[in-house]
Amino acid sequence: MELGLQVDFSGRNSKLPTDVVIEAERLGFDSCWTYELWGADAVSPLAWIGALTSCIKLGTGVIQTSAHTPTATAMTAMTLDALSGGRFSSRATTIRFPTLATMQPC
Repeated sequence: MELGLQVDFSGRNSKLPTDVVIEAERLGFDSCWTYELWGADAVSPLAWIGALTSCIKLGTGVIQTSAHTPTATAMTAMTLDALSGGRFSSRATTIRFPTLATMQPC
């Protein structure tokens, strides 16, 4: 069985629980996951966690593709994967908000 840890790091909770992540890695957790919500991106906390750990996999559950260009998202993912020794995985979810250009009249 593989266990993963979801870390809440958002505008309402801006303290990254690194002690919990380090303990989870020590206990054999397979992965640590973040998401993008309320003023915090998903990848920056993972970069910090990756620098403090050595084997736990790093993953994102949500990256707002409407807030990041595809190229910038890919470059960020490739950089974090390289810096972490191949531990990064992204499950980027497309979240699109209506704009005037895409809204249809009733």
